[in-house]
Amino acid sequence: MVEPSEPEQDPADRIAAGYAATGPAVELGAVVLDGRPHPGAQVRVPLAMLNRHGLIAGATGTGKTKTLQLMAEQLSAAGVPVVLADLKGDLAGLARPGAESDRVRERATATGDPWTPTGFPVEYLALGGLGTGVPVRATVTDFGPVLLSRVLDLNATQESSLGLVFHHADAAGLPLLDLADLRAVLTWLTSKEGKADLEGLGGLSKATAGVILRELIGLADLGGDVFFGEPAFDPADLIRTAADGRGVVSAVELPAIQDRPALFSTFLMWLLAELFEDLPEVGDVDRPKLVFFLDEAHLLFTGASKAFLEAVTQTVRLIRSKGVGVFFVTQNPTDVPRPVLAQLGNRVQHALRTFTPEDADALAKTVKTFPRSEDYDIATLLTSLGTGEAAVTVLSERGAPTPVAWTMLRAPRSHMGTVEAADLAAAVAASPLQARYGTAVDRQSAREMLAARLSPPAAPAPTPAPAPAPAPETLPSPWPEMEQQEPPPRRRREEKGGDLLDGALGSFARSVGSALGREITRGLFGTRRRRR
Repeated sequence: MVEPSEPEQDPADRIAAGYAATGPAVELGAVVLDGRPHPGAQVRVPLAMLNRHGLIAGATGTGKTKTLQLMAEQLSAAGVPVVLADLKGDLAGLARPGAESDRVRERATATGDPWTPTGFPVEYLALGGLGTGVPVRATVTDFGPVLLSRVLDLNATQESSLGLVFHHADAAGLPLLDLADLRAVLTWLTSKEGKADLEGLGGLSKATAGVILRELIGLADLGGDVFFGEPAFDPADLIRTAADGRGVVSAVELPAIQDRPALFSTFLMWLLAELFEDLPEVGDVDRPKLVFFLDEAHLLFTGASKAFLEAVTQTVRLIRSKGVGVFFVTQNPTDVPRPVLAQLGNRVQHALRTFTPEDADALAKTVKTFPRSEDYDIATLLTSLGTGEAAVTVLSERGAPTPVAWTMLRAPRSHMGTVEAADLAAAVAASPLQARYGTAVDRQSAREMLAARLSPPAAPAPTPAPAPAPAPETLPSPWPEMEQQEPPPRRRREEKGGDLLDGALGSFARSVGSALGREITRGLFGTRRRRR
């Protein structure tokens, strides 16, 4: 007797089985096979795997921003704070519920999504205050030489020289708060009075200092000086939840500085580097403490120095254990260096276009980064995906790559678009961060301190003769028998020794306190490590 064979599993269900999760997950959409979505076959990313980092890639107009919005919404709903760059102002609408339409209803039905219009808690930030959001500033000392060299587009020799300048400023107790302070230190170190300060460290050539100074002036002329100053933003303020427990989405406004890509991409990397230095080790967690989306990631790497690339790679590799997930958003996976790409376990790949031979080469390289699939021809799939569709492979709950899934992505539940200027301004005014960071502060720093060294000392003012002190009134002693007695010699020596000891300890404490106040330790990017 022939045993009845078990019915063959539906291919869509077989693919979806690889995305099954027992814990909380971000729901991406439904499996598509032969051009037809299967609402019962869901594609999801376990929250516990989101600190293994990821990539959202695809050509312009294929839906990358909506994918980012979809993921940010669900992370916020799960209590996970999010940081994202808003290049065009479109993501400001995350705070408002989306509008229902025939198109949204069709997408919800096709993806098995019980769609409900929802707004989310959003904190609007603006680099240097260029925009409506809460100003995000950094002191030059905090920013460090590696990241600043990236902004100034310095070569390796110039970057090394800039590092020497920072070393001198740190050791000499010269606070570099803004670009004017750094220019003052550079001018001092190449002057007759100050050039001896670096002789023991190899010195600073006038030619190199001249290049750095010109780049600093150029950056200031483009408005870049507004990003540096005080009060410096504390990246710990990015890890916040709303009163209802949802994670706060920190949207960094960038429309005003789209023409300065190296500046805003490096500033975002500074925020990430500061988080890396400040956060404690937590190991594997059931959900990330923060997810960071780095948009236009190719701008971060194009023309970057070896030291910068190594620092990015090391940060991405190590920040996972601190509970932070990083997603790079770019047009092509080949925009991301191999050492970084190798650490991105979660991939959402939208359509690629092959208009040039270079595009064809990039497609071939991208195909090789995907697991082998028995259901799809990956090269054909990547060039035929529709808007709002993607080839997905992520890490399952046990850390293994899932099978490639042609996915129809869910529709975001919030508004996709800009917000009225008045509503945006009201939200910023009500933010608890506005009172802390809204007003710029200009305190004494390296510029004023070095100017004082060059100024001739002021003539001392004549000191008037002190007036004679009035004679103390003599009162009868209540203990006349003790009035003429002196303390025992031993006690007098102890008192004298105590005075000397107190003076020595006070001098030592002041010396140590002064040294500790000047001591600055720096992390992977040369950013200053804060004392908590």
